Amino acid sequence: MSPDYYGAFAPPSGRTSMFEQVDRRWLLARLTALACAGALPAGSGLAAAGNADPVILEVSGRVANSRFFTRSDLMALGVTTIETSTSWTTGVHRFEGVLARAVLAEMGPVGSTSVVARALNDYTASIPISDFENYDVIFAWSMDGVPLTRRDKGPLWIIYPRDAVPELADERLEHRWVWQMNRLLLP
Repeated sequence: MSPDYYGAFAPPSGRTSMFEQVDRRWLLARLTALACAGALPAGSGLAAAGNADPVILEVSGRVANSRFFTRSDLMALGVTTIETSTSWTTGVHRFEGVLARAVLAEMGPVGSTSVVARALNDYTASIPISDFENYDVIFAWSMDGVPLTRRDKGPLWIIYPRDAVPELADERLEHRWVWQMNRLLLP
């Protein structure tokens, strides 16, 4: 910047001005804050610095064991594939995820007959546990081999095998297909 810009406050030649130093300090403070964002609690859904496997699901409520799950944790419970169509996509797609009943078995529900699935945008749907017991419902983390992101219904999307079970193609059940799911509550 030219000396005219600073007027009487112009620094000696070759030195930075007080204003440029403040701008650098402000930028440094903001970058430090962003770097520290990795130190958030596990339930935040954000990866900590050096942790490539963030928490993607929190299960709590009337369960023997409240828990936070990473994708690796869910994969350890078994991987299931469903090929089905949805009302939100064109054609049949291949979804990969964990059986919902496997997650519930891990948690040990205590007297609940339903779960409340909550999405990142706070959308909620009450789902009878019997859906998970009677059908191969999955918490999908990928579609056609591509991991689901927040932009395309991730981190998890509840998928019903509606093409394999005609009664599940009922439009009145579509509210249960929660996408961007990150929390389950057993009331």
